[in-house]
Amino acid sequence: MARGRHRDRESQAGPSQRALRVGELIRHALSDMLTRGDVHDPVLEGHLVTVPEVRMSPDLRMATIYVMPLGGRDIKAVIEALDRNKRYLRGEIAHRVNLKFAPDIRFRADERFDEAERIDKLLRTPEVQRDLKRDEEEP
Repeated sequence: MARGRHRDRESQAGPSQRALRVGELIRHALSDMLTRGDVHDPVLEGHLVTVPEVRMSPDLRMATIYVMPLGGRDIKAVIEALDRNKRYLRGEIAHRVNLKFAPDIRFRADERFDEAERIDKLLRTPEVQRDLKRDEEEP
């Protein structure tokens, strides 16, 4: 019984220090490859791609890599280009990051910018502005 409770508490706690560290190493390695132009793909050569986050599975065998091209344009084409070059990228990551197993990688669009913009728009609505002014006026 105690074993099950420990597992529940562990899954709620978030990623381990090791998973965070490995994700950051992979993020740096991939960012370096994209910055240097190591990936020879016409779509990727025409875009500046940022890698804001890499999330690792608890067993470190799967890396979900969040990417965003500068300006957010052509995100679908960029992800398709990264998927086409997934085998090469995985091999390069294995060489640059010293792990027992090279993790499988998958690419996702980073939607944090869209979410931040949505929240910003909500904060600028007349209703929220009215409520903020009322809070400022009250002693």
